[in-house]
Amino acid sequence: MANVIQRPTIAIVGGGVGGTVLANLLARQLDEDEARLVLIDQSGHHLYQPGWLYLPFNGQDPEHLERSERSLLRHRIDLYVSRVEQVDVETRSLRLADPTGVGPTERLHYDYLVFASGARIAPEEVPGLPEALAQGSAHQFYTQEGAERLRQALHAFHDGHIAVAIGGIPYKCPPAPLEFTFLLEAYLRKRGLRERTKLTYYSPLPRAFTIESVSELAAPLLAERGIESRIFFNVTEIDHQKRLLRSLEGEEDRYDLLVIVPPHRGALIAEQSGLADAQGWLPTDRATLEVKGQEGIFALGDVTDLPVSKSGSAAHFEAAVVAERLSAAIRMRTVNPREGCYDGRVMCFMETGYAQATRIEFDYEHPPVPPKPGWFYHLEKMLFNKAYWYLVPPARV
Repeated sequence: MANVIQRPTIAIVGGGVGGTVLANLLARQLDEDEARLVLIDQSGHHLYQPGWLYLPFNGQDPEHLERSERSLLRHRIDLYVSRVEQVDVETRSLRLADPTGVGPTERLHYDYLVFASGARIAPEEVPGLPEALAQGSAHQFYTQEGAERLRQALHAFHDGHIAVAIGGIPYKCPPAPLEFTFLLEAYLRKRGLRERTKLTYYSPLPRAFTIESVSELAAPLLAERGIESRIFFNVTEIDHQKRLLRSLEGEEDRYDLLVIVPPHRGALIAEQSGLADAQGWLPTDRATLEVKGQEGIFALGDVTDLPVSKSGSAAHFEAAVVAERLSAAIRMRTVNPREGCYDGRVMCFMETGYAQATRIEFDYEHPPVPPKPGWFYHLEKMLFNKAYWYLVPPARV
């Protein structure tokens, strides 16, 4: 009997930006007989999360923020719509839940594994926050449902104090709370409510933003628009009955409407795999993107512990690095150091309201130098939002 050579299996957990781009890059770079490509995604739906920022202001049609994952993948990629219940690094296998919840589980062998499983919000980490969200005195825009509920709350708002706070670091899309605050200020002015609204931005840091150069741009804008900026305010508790926000520093403020970035944690499967730290972030080599101490296992995007933004932009650039490393491993060739080493590159835009924005671009060695906000960057961001489905998931850019 002739020997049968099994092609290696590359399993990718997560169908967000990083997982989808990686799968399509590998399908383009490797021949079908060189590797089997498998992507496992729990929902089977790809969400364009940056669009949630605009939902509260009626600036985005929610139907344009979701596509089926299958429609974004090349045909040769096997898609499993399932939840990974267990990662067994000893046998190099995944246990997949039955999608119906009543059938048997399935075991999938892998030769290479990539975690692209993203992050999750964890409102339960702040005492009182789940109750405040359920009561409707607090809102968040880090889920589509949350953003749509926030839109209803803003529509019903007429006067009082709106607090925009950050519930913990790190969190996805670091500029988003500032962007939301600037967009909210413009929204209130457009509705004729600005003079009747006190607007406060709370930062847990000694400045408005994690990166000093961006903070130096944002702080004067907050002041010019009459937005109070409270720094060193680490939210520790919310009294949803009295509508009080309490901090680690011993302060408390009353609010009428709270918009909060909930604490974030790594995906549950990362925590349950035993590979992640206490908060679910995978210890990841900053250049190779391999999970430290785990041969043949990589991580990209929000689930890593890398010192860069948890953003689709970072995941996008990281996917190309992992694709090069996996292609080199499959073909037993040397990794191209220019393509196979992540330099910490991130590029994103930051809305500043009134149809203006700035651009934030940096890497490990070069901090951003954001230009003065203008209409051009806002237009660039709007065009990118519209072109996303045609450019990014298919890995055309």
